[in-house]
Amino acid sequence: MRGEILVTGSAGFIGFHLCKKLASEHFEVIGIDNLNDYYDVKLKRDRLSQLENLDGFKNYTLDITEKHSLFEIFEKNRISYIVNLAAQPGVRYSIQNPQAYIDSNIQGFINILEAARHYKIKHLIYASSSSVYGANTKIPFSVHNNVDHPMSLYAATKKANELMAHTYSSLYDIPTTGLRFFTVYGPWGRPDMALFLFTKAIFENRPIDVFNNGNMSRDFTYIDDIVEAVYQLVESIPETDPLWDSNNPDPSSSYAPYKLYNIGNNKPLSLMEYINIIEEAIGKKAKINYLPMQAGDVQRTYADIEALTKVINYKPTTTAQEGIGKFVAWYKQYYAITE
Repeated sequence: MRGEILVTGSAGFIGFHLCKKLASEHFEVIGIDNLNDYYDVKLKRDRLSQLENLDGFKNYTLDITEKHSLFEIFEKNRISYIVNLAAQPGVRYSIQNPQAYIDSNIQGFINILEAARHYKIKHLIYASSSSVYGANTKIPFSVHNNVDHPMSLYAATKKANELMAHTYSSLYDIPTTGLRFFTVYGPWGRPDMALFLFTKAIFENRPIDVFNNGNMSRDFTYIDDIVEAVYQLVESIPETDPLWDSNNPDPSSSYAPYKLYNIGNNKPLSLMEYINIIEEAIGKKAKINYLPMQAGDVQRTYADIEALTKVINYKPTTTAQEGIGKFVAWYKQYYAITE
């Protein structure tokens, strides 16, 4: 085996797929998930039931905000790597329930950093988000650009995670890598994401809500492309950047062992094109309820992936037609839709 790796958020969408990949590549995978009810717990349990059949996988049900319980897991295991995917997700939900984001994304993350410090972790990878780009309009979004104008509390907590990680990299020489994910989709996806919401509504002959009157685009990124990149980065441990200039600081690297990367498709798609592909995959037209832009949302995202390509030769390969087709096929099977 290649060593023990802790994946928090193991019953989540990305965590589930990543655990499968790591186990298939001979890592001993230790999962943590609190199985909260932000969305359908049955979906989370069904993901876990698949993981529990894998060699080298074991899971703990706990919340990363519970520091003592978290540290007990490190005492019981010989963990070398951490991939922290546990977080309270969602831009819109952060407007209604801000405290959940402070608890999970701030308090939980400081516990992860403390564990990395005390248990001499070789590499901490953590989920950031494309939402940190906030009010930025220069595209494609680059990790070399300033991101000091978040438009939601969710985005602010993810920016805070990047700052917290840098502090620990600087103070304690902990290698950390932050990953700004761009609109991840695919089978077993989250029910609060657009693809799931649209697919469900179309099958049920209900209208879908389309914000900003459809004038939006996203760098939709298929789950397999995301997972392959994360897997390759586990053993690509950041080092100090000898060319880092304190007079002209690059936000994506540091004098400390710290890196930031975008993980996106590098091919934005308009929301209406995305909906058209869903309609084709399902074989049914959507009923559309056009609405104005929602607070905290952004009009478009577009990932500059040059930095990631240089490190791991990252090349997303899944087209929207392929990815959406796979999701719709999974959705029909999982929910036993025969039409």
